[in-house]
Amino acid sequence: MIGNKTVKRVIVTTRTRTPVSMIKGRDVWWEDEMKQVEEKGITFIEAEAMDAEDPLFILYTSGSTGKPKGVVHTVAGYMIYTNYTFVNVFQYEPGQVHFCTADIGWITGHSYIVYGPLSAGATSLLFEGVPTWPDAGRFWDIVDKYKVNILYTAPTAIRSLMGFGLGPLQGKNLSSLKVLGTVGEPINEEAWHWYDEHVGKKKCPIVDTWWQTETGGCLISNLAGITPAKPGWATLPMPGLQMVLVDENGKEIIQEGEATISGNLCIKAPWPSILRTTYGDHERCRTNYFATYENMYFTGDGALKNKEGFFRITGRVDDVLNVSGHRIGTAEVENAINMHAGVVESAVVGYPHDIKGQGIYAYVIYQGSHAQDTHGTGDLVRKDILQTVTRIIGAIAKPDKIQFVSGLPKTRSGKIMRRILRKIAEGETENLGDTSTLLDPGVVDEIKNGRL
Repeated sequence: MIGNKTVKRVIVTTRTRTPVSMIKGRDVWWEDEMKQVEEKGITFIEAEAMDAEDPLFILYTSGSTGKPKGVVHTVAGYMIYTNYTFVNVFQYEPGQVHFCTADIGWITGHSYIVYGPLSAGATSLLFEGVPTWPDAGRFWDIVDKYKVNILYTAPTAIRSLMGFGLGPLQGKNLSSLKVLGTVGEPINEEAWHWYDEHVGKKKCPIVDTWWQTETGGCLISNLAGITPAKPGWATLPMPGLQMVLVDENGKEIIQEGEATISGNLCIKAPWPSILRTTYGDHERCRTNYFATYENMYFTGDGALKNKEGFFRITGRVDDVLNVSGHRIGTAEVENAINMHAGVVESAVVGYPHDIKGQGIYAYVIYQGSHAQDTHGTGDLVRKDILQTVTRIIGAIAKPDKIQFVSGLPKTRSGKIMRRILRKIAEGETENLGDTSTLLDPGVVDEIKNGRL
């Protein structure tokens, strides 16, 4: 546990022309420090020996309520596990080029751009920007130019690129690809098949990885070309992980016969890269992750488990809707909405409903003319989406409100800040809490102004 230690020095490099508020005595410029090193003729600085349980880094993750939590990972366990999962999930072979498209400053970038690949001696390709600039062929240009072997990206990016059709893929040589991966959220089946057919040419296994900032590395995933993949399912826990589903009372749900079971996803024993604390508040760590169910780490997610032992993440437990007595996972509704031909991405939350208890409020990104029909209302598109949901799930899952938006409030790691969407749906637009981890805070105002 770190206790009340504070940051004593911050080295700032001139990366952009953004004004920086430097604190005297704490913050120093990289350029000034390097000049001092050169003037003193220092050519070698001995590395500091660290204990296995010394803090390696603090990474802030947005909670469903309150301020972001500073997740603390340590030197040995984190690096051991990121190396182990990188090599095994992606079946890395020496000499391969690994391209993880994540932001390097967030956990996916930390784990699978820096620590995992580099500790395994892999060539790790860094990317800055967005996949649609200067055009929607950016990823495919990079794969072609650098002969990428492993591509690890988010379902959000895949769905966005799907919206541009197959044109951006034309003339791009993707034959170097051996393994494809997804991270950040469950991938819907339509996006999985598009990724498989048009990017992997049905020759590349797809690993659908589930994990969290707090876990440090992949906990559930198929192993590329070793264990089977199933569209929409994260499949099997990593070897050594004790994943269980429990009911609301913490009782383990035992699978009987071939029936698929559902419950709250927990872990019965620790793994090397489990978070050690939340910075400056160890009690918050305990209450957030270890207090809900005795002697278990609670992931906060609900999941299904089928007869093969495969897991499918259904979404945050606090994102499970109770509509007229029916429990419906937000991820299930989102997957159904995303099956509509014009939908790029969606996010679903619950809001108070006089008759149903909870109504379903959907925020939808729609390609083309912002979901407007000839009358400019979008009503025809809404009806089409409702029919799609009814056909795939049933009438009980139809959204009561569909708001078309140009973007969703996401952290830089690609996580949708659902608490903001939930508050807007409920009409609580004045106090939306901390939005400091959002990639584009401006999208919140647009959503507030367009609330139905």
